[in-house]
Amino acid sequence: MDNNKNSDTYEIIEDPRYKQCNKEALMGLGLGIINLVWWFGWGYGLGSKPVSEYTYILGFPAWFFMSCIVGGVLFSILTVIMINKFFKNMPLGPLSKEEVEEYRKDSSR
Repeated sequence: MDNNKNSDTYEIIEDPRYKQCNKEALMGLGLGIINLVWWFGWGYGLGSKPVSEYTYILGFPAWFFMSCIVGGVLFSILTVIMINKFFKNMPLGPLSKEEVEEYRKDSSR
């Protein structure tokens, strides 16, 4: 009995969507790290002063306003821009060989 008879019938093709998914994941991670640095910098940079030295913006301490309010709005806008400009809408189901070739052609442009 030949145990290798099915070994030639399956061809493993790397999914071309992995490259785009990895790029999107790294961009999201990068934006999250920048958001954390922003929050930490403003929150602990300005927030480490004595309360008597605080300045206020719209009734909030400047450190809170910049780290939480401005940071929240800014990084929400940056997220929308990043998704619309760099992310691609891709099907999540299996691809046929023709679709794989089409993705390879599109990614080489």
